[in-house]
Amino acid sequence: MTAPTITLNNGLEIPQIGLGVFQTSPEDTERIVRYAIDEAGYRHIDGAKVYRNEEAVGRAVRASSIPREELFITTKLWNDDHGRDRALAAIDASLERLGMDYVDLYLVHWPLGDPAELAETWLAMEEILAAGKARSIGVSNHLPEHLETVLGVGTVVPAVNQIELHPNLQQLELRELDAAHGIVTESWSPLGGTARPGDPIRNAILANPVITGIAEAHGRSPAQVIIRWHVQNGLVVIPKTTHEDRAAQNIDVFDFELTETDLAAIAALENGVRVGPHPAEVR
Repeated sequence: MTAPTITLNNGLEIPQIGLGVFQTSPEDTERIVRYAIDEAGYRHIDGAKVYRNEEAVGRAVRASSIPREELFITTKLWNDDHGRDRALAAIDASLERLGMDYVDLYLVHWPLGDPAELAETWLAMEEILAAGKARSIGVSNHLPEHLETVLGVGTVVPAVNQIELHPNLQQLELRELDAAHGIVTESWSPLGGTARPGDPIRNAILANPVITGIAEAHGRSPAQVIIRWHVQNGLVVIPKTTHEDRAAQNIDVFDFELTETDLAAIAALENGVRVGPHPAEVR
């Protein structure tokens, strides 16, 4: 099974479901990426410099049975690489670690707090795009004021804005702004992460009675219900797992559909609670 694609504003097709490798060891990354590609049908892998596993992603891609050009690989520019010279060096270093000539999507991981530096960084991203080192460029964790800076300085509209997004934090206003500019919204922590700071239970929303009730009605897992919710909302979604059975299950969501009643019940779970940092607070 492979995921359908969404067309980005530059015409490139991005698979709607990808595998995230945040907080995954190099050993687990190599194993799960290889499995995801060869056995589960994934064609989209979402990584980042700061995850410290780019080399493992590259090894798994080269060892897989799928040609590189049929895969969609994302990595991200880390915070200490903002600014023209550092950004241009950072993409070269990421490509070397990945063992690739290009990535399909290169994202500014966080906007940070300096609009002038963000503007300089975005212009460097446009240079990276023009050089063919990334087939598309975008942003991550960018609020409206950050998008205003990027859109005001550059000539290329970001292809993607990857943000924390799940049933407790549905980001409707930011999604509408993205759509108005032709920017695809991509969901990180799509299954809800920890319930609150210090809570040891991962993805606690999976146990929410609304989600479990919908899952039971459809004969599906709670994770499949939430991933299907992202899909039906037109989002790109990148659930992370190191478990092969869950990786296979997470992409197996295209033979059922949530009802309008289901969607309304999930919409009512919005409470504005983040599980990651607020973009305005990251410096």
